[in-house]
Amino acid sequence: MAALDQKSPNVLLQSLCCRITGKSEAEVAHQFQYAVRVVGSNYAPTIERDEFLVSEKIKKELLKQRREGDAALFSELHRKLQTQGVLKHRWSVLYLLLSLCEDPRKPSRVGSYGALFAQALPRDAHSTPFYCTRPGSLPLSYPERSGPGGVQISTSMGTSGISSLGVYSLNGPTPTPQPLLAGKYIFFKQLNDEVSKLLTGTVTFMAFVNVVLLFVAFLNPSFFFSPAEVGEAALVRDILYVFQGIDGKFIKMSNTDNCYKIDSKVVLCKSLRDTSNRLAELGWLHNKIRKYTDSRSLDRAFGLVGQSFCASLHQELKEYYRLLAVLHSQLQVEDDQGVNLGVESSLTLRRLLVWTYDPKVRLKTLAALVDFCQGRKGGELASAVHAYGKTGDPQMRALVQHILSLVSHPILNFLYRWIYDGELEDTYHEFFVASDPTVKTDRLWHDKYSLRKSMIPTFITMDQARKVLLIGKSINFLHQVCHDRTSPGKITPASKSTDSPKDAAELLSDLEGAFQGKIDAAYFETSKYLLNVLNQNYLLLEHLQAMRRYLLLGQGDFIRHLMDLLKPELARPATTLYQHNLTGILETAVRATNAQYDNAEILKRLDVRLLEVSPGDTGWDVFSLDYHVEGPIATVFTRECMSHYLRVFNFLWRAKRMEYILTDIWKGQMCNAKLLKSMPELSGVLHQCHILANEMVHFIHQMQYYITFEVLECCWDELWNKVEKAQDLDHIIAAHEGFLDSVISRCLLDTNSRSLLNQLRAIFDQIIEFQSAQDSLYRSALEELTLRLQYEERKKQRDSEGEWGVTAEQEAEENRRIQEFQETIPKMRSQLRILTHFYQGIVQQFLVLIMTSPDESLRFLSFRLDFNEHYRARDPRLRASLGATRGRRPSNI
Repeated sequence: MAALDQKSPNVLLQSLCCRITGKSEAEVAHQFQYAVRVVGSNYAPTIERDEFLVSEKIKKELLKQRREGDAALFSELHRKLQTQGVLKHRWSVLYLLLSLCEDPRKPSRVGSYGALFAQALPRDAHSTPFYCTRPGSLPLSYPERSGPGGVQISTSMGTSGISSLGVYSLNGPTPTPQPLLAGKYIFFKQLNDEVSKLLTGTVTFMAFVNVVLLFVAFLNPSFFFSPAEVGEAALVRDILYVFQGIDGKFIKMSNTDNCYKIDSKVVLCKSLRDTSNRLAELGWLHNKIRKYTDSRSLDRAFGLVGQSFCASLHQELKEYYRLLAVLHSQLQVEDDQGVNLGVESSLTLRRLLVWTYDPKVRLKTLAALVDFCQGRKGGELASAVHAYGKTGDPQMRALVQHILSLVSHPILNFLYRWIYDGELEDTYHEFFVASDPTVKTDRLWHDKYSLRKSMIPTFITMDQARKVLLIGKSINFLHQVCHDRTSPGKITPASKSTDSPKDAAELLSDLEGAFQGKIDAAYFETSKYLLNVLNQNYLLLEHLQAMRRYLLLGQGDFIRHLMDLLKPELARPATTLYQHNLTGILETAVRATNAQYDNAEILKRLDVRLLEVSPGDTGWDVFSLDYHVEGPIATVFTRECMSHYLRVFNFLWRAKRMEYILTDIWKGQMCNAKLLKSMPELSGVLHQCHILANEMVHFIHQMQYYITFEVLECCWDELWNKVEKAQDLDHIIAAHEGFLDSVISRCLLDTNSRSLLNQLRAIFDQIIEFQSAQDSLYRSALEELTLRLQYEERKKQRDSEGEWGVTAEQEAEENRRIQEFQETIPKMRSQLRILTHFYQGIVQQFLVLIMTSPDESLRFLSFRLDFNEHYRARDPRLRASLGATRGRRPSNI
């Protein structure tokens, strides 16, 4: 309550009267009553309440008195007064000034009360808001007073109006304000002088203006006095707090601008403000790094690599904190010893700017790393750090290399554990080798382990990453698939691992030397051991050769004998075949040929397989050889590979059957040629058969040559060379798959050659149809020949018995039968002509297609198929294609 009473208007007014007169409260009762009547009076003005009008009248009065300087000064002061909100009733004050200046010679109404305030103010009265002591407790006179910092402030200040304030000037820029306490003292000294002059002398216009403005300044000191400028020592202390991310008194974090800013109300020269802003950037960088580490340090999913990155950032921040501790200790020493700014050993903003240059560069690098590494983990995070090491700045490069050594340490531990023990403990999926636990053992090599390309650090090449994957995969393949119990230490002697980040740093500094040597040594030793196990224990190469001999028809004697044995069975409808019967025939063919000398492990895998039966199929259409694979060799001979083998076998088996059919056709022609010489009417038909058969034999022989030598043998030789040079199992698998793809493509079994394959199958169908037509022809001719021979035999027999050879009826019957047979010959000739026409048309279409093939071997095949230009003369399309190709040939040579 006491505090509230002291702030009431009456108490303040009474206190003002006491301060002005220098008397006690009891002695100023009369003056206080007068002041209350003045304050509570309600005199009505005689003019309109218009501030602008009143100010203009005042200026006119001053101009009438030839006081142009005072008029300009008044205009400037009025303008400043308008910019301040301290006075609510500016019009009233101006009206009072106007009333005073209208007639200076008129006795003042205040004059009768002049004796009330006749006593001057104390010369050094401390009437400031900062002093709340009673007037009686203050000293009455101070000749001189020391301002802050030992500045001597003289009491003999000029009192010639507002110009003596030393704050504003009309003819120049505003000078730098004096220290706050000194300025307050000067101000109230002038107020004391002006009030004394006003109340003891003649009331002049400018004197009253001075008093009014001084009281305005009393109510709002910022009207004339700018706030005191913040000292550099306070800024240094603030900056040291900002360095730690703590808001200072004057420099605070702005959430809207995301930076540290100096309070706009703080008076500060531009150079200090700019220097402070530059230094405050360290606090922003520190906060950015600290926020990242605090949010990630407790995140388990960030992984070991991420935690290592956070640890490296903490380590750098620790060095930064050491610098701050040194700066704080120096500041504390200065405070204890009373060292002022300006001493050589004192802390200044410029010294801080120099001393924090290197830490600022390091923090900028760390902040850039933090930004670049957002959302990254594992090897991807290591790649991001490694990318920043490619710089020409040696200090920055050393910093990044140090961080990289810490970050890469877990990755290198993963790597050595994988290549020497085959173990993968990657809980947070940070390593570039991934494992799928759902994959079964039979697909371990192909599907269980793979590369996470995004997690491969940039300091590890793709070739090195592939070798690392193969090393660990080989170890696991040996243990889980091959059931090899040899310890990894005996396969590849383990070298020294990266036990510390220092070891990792040494290894990273020699990526093409020691690191590459370790990987290569483990790769060659492990791969060599694995291939030896597959070749010696599981006969990988023998199985590969068995595929060539049996499924690709490389064992000629076996295939020929098998066809001879299977011919009666396969000529039957497919629905009447039994697999056990065919298996018995297969075993017979094996025992009767050189196949019997093969390894028993290989022969027991050879089997018969019947394909899906379609209506009208014969045994030739559904028969196929099969080769059972399991265990480690199934990694090379996968299901996809075996399906390719099955397709190639069916194609080769069909082509081999065409050769077999044409061989039977040729045999039939050779055997029946002499027998049918006695039937001259068949000579034309037989000649036509011979021509068509020769065309077919030429075509099949050229196709067999192309398939056997240009496709199978060339591809096999290429495969075998690659297998012998293979350094790891992946090389063998890739070479084997490339071999099958090449055979599939060049044997016209791929999707791009579907039209060629359809034409080739149509040609094969025409050969089978020709076999049926020729068999029917020979069957009819041989029946007729048999009947004619029987007729001649009976005729000779009757002649030998002395009887007539034949009767007229028998001779007529014989002639009628011969006539009927001769009438069937044109039909046979017509059937052969149609067959020949269809066959040649299909061959011509096939030639047109292979002439446009991108495969050069197929284009050369077209030359051999039409070596005498027989088909070219019949088809204009071939004439254009073959001619254009043959015309281009010399230019290519």
